[in-house]
Amino acid sequence: MSGALDGLYQQLILEHAKRRDGEGLIDDFDAERFDRNPTCGDEIRMRIKVEDGIITGFGWEGDGCSISQASASVLAGIAPGLMRDDLETRIDAFRTLMRSRGTGEGDEELLEDAVAFAGVSKFPMRVKCAMLSWTALEGCLQQIDAGQTDAGQPDAQ
Repeated sequence: MSGALDGLYQQLILEHAKRRDGEGLIDDFDAERFDRNPTCGDEIRMRIKVEDGIITGFGWEGDGCSISQASASVLAGIAPGLMRDDLETRIDAFRTLMRSRGTGEGDEELLEDAVAFAGVSKFPMRVKCAMLSWTALEGCLQQIDAGQTDAGQPDAQ
């Protein structure tokens, strides 16, 4: 990756960290997940709503480094409106990018602004920061599959 592109990606991450798209928990949700990175203390709580297999609601709150907060912001711009299968494909693509150790560039059409984290993959300790919101979203989807809500607690039906 060129130095100029690295600089643009760094700027995009900083902008998302400040802007924090999608920040704020939604009240009507099907799954909630709290995840924490014990290495650095980054935290995220995420809630999602799924209707007919489409992510119709997405909200989060968190605290942590610019990378973790920017990653949640980017994900908030990607997830709503997607079919679950499409979202799972994007989660897998982001995970692959994060495991590339700086050799992957990512599919911009698939990952949109998340390709900005390609440079983060060079730093294994920072990969967990970037992955935090993505694994929280994965956990939410698993809760829905298991018929659970409220941070993994069974539905009280």
